[in-house]
Amino acid sequence: MAEFLKTLFNIRSLRAATHELTAEQLEEGLAKLMAVVEERRGAEALERVATEERERKLRALLSQLEADGIDVRDIVKVTKPGRQSTGVREKRPAKYEYRDENGEYKTWSGQGRTPSVIRRAMEGGEKRMEDFLIG
Repeated sequence: MAEFLKTLFNIRSLRAATHELTAEQLEEGLAKLMAVVEERRGAEALERVATEERERKLRALLSQLEADGIDVRDIVKVTKPGRQSTGVREKRPAKYEYRDENGEYKTWSGQGRTPSVIRRAMEGGEKRMEDFLIG
């Protein structure tokens, strides 16, 4: 793509690249390029009209708010983001207990990855998940 743009925007490169084309082929390419340019101009014009319309509506709303004695900053204060941070989530209570490779008792809430000791015991068929339940 960069090479194409380099050729398109450099007159010497463009002449070299189109040297073997006929005038008819060049005119066909020009017509297609002009069609793309016109499409782009139309899209930009539509976008410009939409932006102007939006700005007009915003100015009208601002005028109405000022007429009603409402400051924009008051609206911003009232419309702070609805979602507020709940802070750090409370740790889940332990649901399972097991002994690790060192013989120490460990607990697991049942959330996240299954501890390797429990996983291996279940894969080996030695125990079931219920065997590790606390209490």
